[in-house]
Amino acid sequence: MKIKEKLIPVQYICMKYLLIFLCVLFFTGCAASDKSEPDVFTVALWNVQTLFDGEETGTEYADFREVWGPEKYQARLTTLSQAIASMPDVPDLVGLTEIENIRVLEDLSSQTDLSKRGYNWAAFTNLPGSALGIGFISRFPLTEVKTHSITVERETAPRPVLEVRLEAQGQNIVFLLCHWKSKLGGDHATEALRRASARVVYRRLSEIKASDANTPVIVMGDFNLNHDDFYRRGASLRLSLLPDDPDAALLAAHTSPPDFLVFSSDKPPRSDYFPDDIHILYSPWGQEMTGGSYYFRGAWETIDNFLLSGALFNGKGWDFTDSLVLNHEPFITSEGTPNRYIPRSGRGLSDHLPLLLYLRYSE
Repeated sequence: MKIKEKLIPVQYICMKYLLIFLCVLFFTGCAASDKSEPDVFTVALWNVQTLFDGEETGTEYADFREVWGPEKYQARLTTLSQAIASMPDVPDLVGLTEIENIRVLEDLSSQTDLSKRGYNWAAFTNLPGSALGIGFISRFPLTEVKTHSITVERETAPRPVLEVRLEAQGQNIVFLLCHWKSKLGGDHATEALRRASARVVYRRLSEIKASDANTPVIVMGDFNLNHDDFYRRGASLRLSLLPDDPDAALLAAHTSPPDFLVFSSDKPPRSDYFPDDIHILYSPWGQEMTGGSYYFRGAWETIDNFLLSGALFNGKGWDFTDSLVLNHEPFITSEGTPNRYIPRSGRGLSDHLPLLLYLRYSE
């Protein structure tokens, strides 16, 4: 299988003046031990369900074009910004999937409920001509931004991987935001593109570790795979997301380079069955997080996920402390399912629930 990766333009903005951006970079670099910086860092992840802007370009979904416009766009920005501001803790970084363009991030961050909280930095990427992409809004300067587009046998994954780096308390943290290929078209037929995305993520994990093994890495996004899909599908297929399991290790043996990510429930993450040189990540599903983030055909799914590198469990710098699913109002309905957005009525938030992740800093 031939897999090709290329860098595509990333849309990266500072929503304050460039001079301010440069000054912030300078002073945070010179004051790495500044105790005024928070010792808790909060990350949110949310698939916000087809967040288009108010202008029609022809790439929007047909059901939106029929009923969409500037008024509904503004109303949706208001409800989404209020929802983010109402989270138990205001996130320092928010990863968003299913957004149309960089303008949406600018407009969302400028809403009253968010602008006063200092979301002054953003990054966005998509495939040229595609309807939706992925992005971050951040209260910390994004010191490095990269995007990785993946092609397999002349078919390109629908969304790139967006990589950002920021510095807090003098330590770099790397975030890899994903929205992997959906299962539309068949679970098995679409797995090749998810494995291609996993291969790119795995390679970046190797490169970051080789550069500095102590740099924490958080892989996050809508993977369109449940954390237990390996078992749901009979423990007989090599998927792009695998548990630390003897059958999974056997199926993945001799795959080089790896086109899968392995997760563990151990802290720090470790493997009992995969080779020592395989990257092992920690998933909060089944541990801190229970239930699901997406409700499909009468059952909960865990397709939105955080996957954490071992550097977040070494007791120095930033360490993982907790994660949770926001399964309360306004994110759910009175029936207990996601408060999905309905374009025709303009009501609701998203068909996915947001996730929160907490890091704590120690010397």
